[in-house]
Amino acid sequence: MAQPFVVQLPNRPGELAHLAKGLCARGINLAQIQGSSAGDMACALIYTDDDKATAEVLHSMGYSFVTGSTLIVEIEDSPCAFGDLTTQLEHGGVALTGCCIIGRRDGCAEWSISVDDEPRARQILGIPEVVSLVASRR
Repeated sequence: MAQPFVVQLPNRPGELAHLAKGLCARGINLAQIQGSSAGDMACALIYTDDDKATAEVLHSMGYSFVTGSTLIVEIEDSPCAFGDLTTQLEHGGVALTGCCIIGRRDGCAEWSISVDDEPRARQILGIPEVVSLVASRR
């Protein structure tokens, strides 16, 4: 999965269009986008097809943003499970920069979480490092 960018935007008409056009001008494709707003501020969680160029565009347009890494985690599908997960990360010093439920089955919820320190998050949550298929065939 590409690197997530959490972009802070003014909450006003046309601001997301302005961001999208800035990316378009560099030939950057939006692979995924989620957004929300509160009061005068909005936030867009974006994934693109070119992380380096995306960072350059965001800087050049004056947007504040944070980046991270994305992990897929499966937890119990219960009222407190996500709170427990985020508390573990918090106590380990890992910031959650984005999240989304991507599936549910058999009493479990599959979450996509974006974090500021992937190796530490993997350690805290007991998620092994990803091993490529090429490496596992050797």
